[in-house]
Amino acid sequence: MTAIIGTDPDSASASQAEINAEMAAIESAYLRSGVEETQPRLDYAPYRSSLLRHSTKDLQHADPEGIELWSPVFGDSDVHRLESDLTIQHHGAPIGERIIVTGRIVDGEGRPVRRQLVEIWQANAAGRYVHKRDQHAAPLDPNFTGVGRCLTDDDGTYAFTTIKPGPYPWKNHRNAWRPAHIHFSLFGTDFTQRMITQMYFPGDPLFTLDPIYQSITDQKARDRLVAAYDHEVSTHEWCTGYRWDIVLTGAQRTVFEEEAK
Repeated sequence: MTAIIGTDPDSASASQAEINAEMAAIESAYLRSGVEETQPRLDYAPYRSSLLRHSTKDLQHADPEGIELWSPVFGDSDVHRLESDLTIQHHGAPIGERIIVTGRIVDGEGRPVRRQLVEIWQANAAGRYVHKRDQHAAPLDPNFTGVGRCLTDDDGTYAFTTIKPGPYPWKNHRNAWRPAHIHFSLFGTDFTQRMITQMYFPGDPLFTLDPIYQSITDQKARDRLVAAYDHEVSTHEWCTGYRWDIVLTGAQRTVFEEEAK
């Protein structure tokens, strides 16, 4: 085995072991408490930056009309149907595994949420975002920006054609890699009604090592963030398909970042 110059292998192993031990201890405490925690913890110690970034002040009421004066305007005429295909936004085809991600957005009673604005953003197939702060030593794809949006139809269905993202390092601890994921943003009837979450892919070996995913201590809630491969969505000689439904309310609701307790 080749050692990295300037790095103590024993120290690196101890750091990873410390992260794993923290996650295991929190999981054990959750199981002993018997209380379901279906939303991620804001101050989850293994997710190091959450200790500095989570809210510590009481929420303040905002004037919704004032906010709307400085917020984007959107509607049927503002979202083009081609914006949901992230593979045709440039002159050439992006590199990577072409996929379709589709599903329904419903309330806790299973009723469709119609005309919901859905936005996604993601890393490319090499695990890199088109963002100046992402300096990961992976190539950018000139034919892939990684953003798209659509409106749900009358059945609450959304659909995106994109490229399967790659995992990427995120510097939380030594050898820390995020599982492949796609960020989802959902808007209600105005800009103040926004929910953000992440969709993961089945069978990812990084799940047990990722403190962000593990900050949700309820395994059933974690599972609801993982899409399912759907052969009916896959297209012959064109792309593979995944299905992921989003539930806004009720006991089976999808985990959202801003609902974390």
